Amino acid sequence: MRRRRLMRPAMILALFVAQSASGANDDRSPIGQRVANLEFKDTRFLTRSLDDFAAKKAFVIVATNTTCPLVQHYLPVLAQLEKQYRDRGVQFLALNVGPDDTIVAMATQAVETNTEFPFVKDIDSICAKSLGLQRTPETVVLDSDYRIRYRGRIDDQFRLTGERPRADRHDLRDALDDLLAGRAVAREATTVDGCLITAAVPLGQGLVPTYSRAIAPLVQRHCQDCHHPGTEAPFPLISYRDVVSQSAMIAEVVADRRMPPWFASDKHGTFANRRGLSERERETFLRWIQGGMPRGDTAQEPKPRKFPTGRWRIGEPDLTTTMLLAHELPASGSVDYRYAILPYLFTHDTWVQSVEIISDNSRVVHHANLAYNKVGERARQENFITGRVPGGDPMVLDDGTAYLIPKGSVLGLQIHYTTTGKPERARLSVGLKFPRVEVRNQLRHQQVSATRFQIPPQAPAHPVSARRGLEFDATGVGLFAHMHARGKDMTFLARHPNGLTDTLLLIPNYNFDWQQSYRWAPGTKTFPKGTRFEVLAHFDNSAFNPYNPDSSQTVGNGDQTFNEMMYGFYFYTRNDEDLHLSIDPKTGAVLPHDPVETPRP
Repeated sequence: MRRRRLMRPAMILALFVAQSASGANDDRSPIGQRVANLEFKDTRFLTRSLDDFAAKKAFVIVATNTTCPLVQHYLPVLAQLEKQYRDRGVQFLALNVGPDDTIVAMATQAVETNTEFPFVKDIDSICAKSLGLQRTPETVVLDSDYRIRYRGRIDDQFRLTGERPRADRHDLRDALDDLLAGRAVAREATTVDGCLITAAVPLGQGLVPTYSRAIAPLVQRHCQDCHHPGTEAPFPLISYRDVVSQSAMIAEVVADRRMPPWFASDKHGTFANRRGLSERERETFLRWIQGGMPRGDTAQEPKPRKFPTGRWRIGEPDLTTTMLLAHELPASGSVDYRYAILPYLFTHDTWVQSVEIISDNSRVVHHANLAYNKVGERARQENFITGRVPGGDPMVLDDGTAYLIPKGSVLGLQIHYTTTGKPERARLSVGLKFPRVEVRNQLRHQQVSATRFQIPPQAPAHPVSARRGLEFDATGVGLFAHMHARGKDMTFLARHPNGLTDTLLLIPNYNFDWQQSYRWAPGTKTFPKGTRFEVLAHFDNSAFNPYNPDSSQTVGNGDQTFNEMMYGFYFYTRNDEDLHLSIDPKTGAVLPHDPVETPRP
């Protein structure tokens, strides 16, 4: 009689693991199945889908996050592979599946890895489940009908525990070649070594915060600067009823981290005017909305904030100048830039500490730029003073610092209007306030710009760069980026004389509608003589850019939004300057120093 052999514990464990893996694979969408049109968020916080791409022969969708070592290894490989297949009708997508990865962090990864194809965010892990993705950087190939033709690894070079000198098998490339040649894919599935995907985890159970104690202070601190009556914001958020009536939209933009608006990567730079909720504040907001939005004890609500009752956030100006004629605007369509010369001639050098641009019809002003120009001379970008942008603040300089408008100058406005569905009129004014304390430093800026560029049709990330040197020691005040609708990202660098390079600011998902300034705390950023300021920008002229006026055109420099601009502004003061100027608070002119009496013998 034959003895029955008992299975060893190790064999039982191996069989269990194999069966578990097999069971997991059985739950996935099978090869050949058509997946529904996938939806995801792009770096502009917009909901997009595969249908937003022009007709493609194939899609390569790779699961990514910002932490997996294999993703970091393979993004450069994918970047090169995408360039080889771009003109053959293949669309690559990096599908971010990291539950804690923000859209800004995702966009930062795209810039830092120099990856040109789109990075998109999988909301609630829906896309990963539909595609059967279980690890990063697992890859799926879809044909033009959105049928799964391949799922598995990119190649066999990198593993979690080591790597080969070079790949022996190029599974993704082979699958694409088979598909594009009209052949059946020889290897439809391969085993993937990578980081397991963690699905998005809903907020856990806990006490529901109340509006009175938790939410009202957050709204006052983070929302009401823009969302109060008399501003461009579409609705106020002053009362409990205001917040409840907009709660669905608030939940969406807070969950996305789209509001409060802030477009700088947290990996580089610390800025005094940073907006944004902390993770704890964000969870508090979402937990309150999901918990039914209880008000709580109204006696615990903070006192209402007081906002300026006049038109001016800087207070009543010392000098106001207004457009002579209002601009007439159509009901719909795109409006080219409009220009206005303001009816005031500066008859002496004038020092200003605060500048604000306002409109009698705020709804139609997208943004406006203010510059001075000497009578009889051509307009120069170097004479830029400040701007008015959505969500931005007026220019208010620290005591002791002021901006100089030279004698013989006039002010000019460049205005970008938007239409509202009905004919509109708008008339803009500029208010100036003069210094009340001694001026020691003049605010200056270096404009690091490029004008001789040509962005090819369909280019997804065309690079443009510029640099300028600093001829004296300086203290930084802040930074400002300006591009048009194709602007994708901008990086500000300082290359120091000692050879070190400092990344001052990275805007990974530039937004033409939210052109913000980025200000350092006073005295915290210094630059030695010989520093070279450098700006690197990328422009998205592809059809996937939802704001692209025409992806078929070669685009050069120009004022209108169907053209492009690349301007990076570095604002600073000179360290070798100590002006000791007393300013007339009524005129902005320099007051003469009292004569020094010569002692009599």
